[in-house]
Amino acid sequence: MITSDLRRALAGAVAAAGLPPGADPGLRPVGGPGRPGRYAASVALSLGPDPRAIARALAETLAVEPWIEKAEVTGPGYLTITVTTEALAGLADRITRAGPACATSEALAGRTVAAPPQGDPLAAASWEKARAALAAQLTARLAAAAGATVTDSTDPERLRVPPPARSDSEPGEARTRSDDSRQVPGADPRRQETPATAVSFAGRDAVLFTLARAIPGRPLAVGEPIIARHVPGNPAYAVRYAHARAASGVRWGEIAALRCLPADPAELALLDVLSWLPERVATAARRDRPDEFARYLEDLASVTIDVLTTPRNPGCAADPGRAPAPGSDRLSLASAARTGLAAGLGLLGVSAPDRL
Repeated sequence: MITSDLRRALAGAVAAAGLPPGADPGLRPVGGPGRPGRYAASVALSLGPDPRAIARALAETLAVEPWIEKAEVTGPGYLTITVTTEALAGLADRITRAGPACATSEALAGRTVAAPPQGDPLAAASWEKARAALAAQLTARLAAAAGATVTDSTDPERLRVPPPARSDSEPGEARTRSDDSRQVPGADPRRQETPATAVSFAGRDAVLFTLARAIPGRPLAVGEPIIARHVPGNPAYAVRYAHARAASGVRWGEIAALRCLPADPAELALLDVLSWLPERVATAARRDRPDEFARYLEDLASVTIDVLTTPRNPGCAADPGRAPAPGSDRLSLASAARTGLAAGLGLLGVSAPDRL
């Protein structure tokens, strides 16, 4: 949501400088060391022959915003914007209040996207056809969440963002996201599974997430036993587990009845990742790459699990039920992580259970 704030602030600064509107801000994370809450913008590079001078003018306007700590010009005309710690910490409650809308923005407002063919992509006869059909549906859904208008040939309409699907499962456990960089989990070459048979074996959620993260143009092989595993090496499980872990943190935090804003650097880092949720939705839609959004959710899940499975957080795996130390309650943080992950999984059509 902070990225949406930055979009509005940059648009206002561009207007105040008398520059033409409509340029994309070019938001991206700031690499290298530094505290969470830093964002880079390349908008000045597209606004005139002297990007550094333009960036300086924009930085002066941005610096007066109370939630922006500083705005600096770097390189040939990039802006590095640092938000205040209070603004980043306050994001937790903003996400929770917004619910599924925390993933939405107006980044693609004014754009029109053709509606994809209807039908269940998992009914396709082959994995590649199922991937392509699902990618088309997810791209349209992500575009609508980012403010685009999705139309068919006869009835223009704004596609509503569906609420996150929910389901109940038996308790399970995992600790971290897989670092598996393969296209998708491998398959037994002696078998020729179809999406339908995989659903009956591994479940619809596992198959949907596996297809959603599949990179187009690469060979697609899906192993039913692998995507069905409840282990951190299975991204289809790890992201849903992270949501369940956050939901557990909310339950324990409510029992402890403690409230304060996140302040630990690791907790602020989690909020930093969460702050990119609506921007990642828009970028994936703009690039026709829903797999990039699925992989962003994997990164978010990894940070969520790392942060919430520590003794500083309620209901942590290291000491379940232990009340956090004074000033370290993260009820708002766990709630924000649960809300953000549920919104992201909902956009992929995958359920977000409170228990696994």
